[in-house]
Amino acid sequence: MACDDKTFLLNAYLDGELDLMRSLELEEHLESCAACAGKLRSETTIRQALRSADLYARASAGLEQRIRESALGAEGGSHVRELTKDIRGNKPHRRLVLQWVAAAAAVLVVTALGIEFLPNILGRRQNTLLAQEIVASHIRSLQPGHLFDVESTDQHTVKPWFDGKLDFAPPVRDLADQGFPLVGGRLDYVGHRSVAALVYQRRKHIINVYVWPENSGDVTRDMSEQQATIDGYNLINWRYGEMEFCAVSDVNMQDLQNLAQLLKQ
Repeated sequence: MACDDKTFLLNAYLDGELDLMRSLELEEHLESCAACAGKLRSETTIRQALRSADLYARASAGLEQRIRESALGAEGGSHVRELTKDIRGNKPHRRLVLQWVAAAAAVLVVTALGIEFLPNILGRRQNTLLAQEIVASHIRSLQPGHLFDVESTDQHTVKPWFDGKLDFAPPVRDLADQGFPLVGGRLDYVGHRSVAALVYQRRKHIINVYVWPENSGDVTRDMSEQQATIDGYNLINWRYGEMEFCAVSDVNMQDLQNLAQLLKQ
């Protein structure tokens, strides 16, 4: 991948608009290109700063009325008032007034429905993009040399390894007796932040369990108790304590559900 189109691709990557293969190609390029990697870090820092900054300015009292008066003007305002009067009695024309009331009510209903349902629509889209990003990370980890930063079956080795590398302490448990042995862990990056990836094994299958703090910026969406299958990989997520968990693998969904229940205990 050439660097000529890096700006477009990096922005699309940060916005979650790249497909799986294009994301993998870009991430492979970032590993070998310091310039593009630096650009990604800078763009991420800027976005985080913009989200955290107090950039909202509340409109002053009376601004709406001044805008309406400016838009209508003296002649327009007089014309609107005349339309609401009956020429015979100088009283409001009942039919016209009722039409205005009905139109205003319709606007209010549409606005209320938009306020109620738009966040749900956006939330579903964000959930899908995050799930796709996690599956892409899982696929990438299966490539040689990408699965572990620390390889160990001892939870007392894996858990301390994360100290100082993350701004939280991920819970780490070895579940070998229940058929899900811990085999290691690594740092990963999803949802615009660093997360812990705990690596478990189910027979010959690898399971990645991604962990991050609840309500920790962009990575956290309302994903609690959701399941999905993307590109042949099963994914299940849940919230426990103050942490969000997301497990992904090619094992069947029942195995992932069993693992989730064990990690909740």
